[in-house]
Amino acid sequence: MIEIEKTYLAKFLPNNLANCEQKELLDVYIPASSLHPKLRLRKMGDNFEITKKTLVDKNDASQQNEKTIDLTKDEFEELLKVGGKKVRKIRYYFKHKGAEIEMDVFKDDLFGLVLVDVEFDSIEEKNKFQVPDFCLVEVTQEDFLAGGMLCGKTYQEIEGNLIKFDYRKLQ
Repeated sequence: MIEIEKTYLAKFLPNNLANCEQKELLDVYIPASSLHPKLRLRKMGDNFEITKKTLVDKNDASQQNEKTIDLTKDEFEELLKVGGKKVRKIRYYFKHKGAEIEMDVFKDDLFGLVLVDVEFDSIEEKNKFQVPDFCLVEVTQEDFLAGGMLCGKTYQEIEGNLIKFDYRKLQ
């Protein structure tokens, strides 16, 4: 399956965010020795999966081949023993002008970072998308904000990269 999406840094949290559907996610990227692991274990509520993402075009991070396999809890826990780099976040789901929005509010060492992902059914839909006012800047092509690059990092480690976008830590 090809995933088409854009990613933005959040400027602020929308007022009605607390009323939106939300799930806590634990992502574990493997292998831990990789600078940018492409294999992700995910626990989302009572659901477990393993996903591998690869770029369709090395010059465009907005399109990725995505292969996901559902796991049982036992399979997930067994694979966790391999080790990996972890990241935890709360994902909020809502619609904005017809678009499906996922807002990730990071926890623990990445507290203060909030990313907005918008998935599209087509390139045309992606190109017509009107950016919501709660988005600061598009960062789809910024490697340092890819899940595999964020895992295992602290906010302080990425803060220097965020400054160039005039990003302010969100509470």
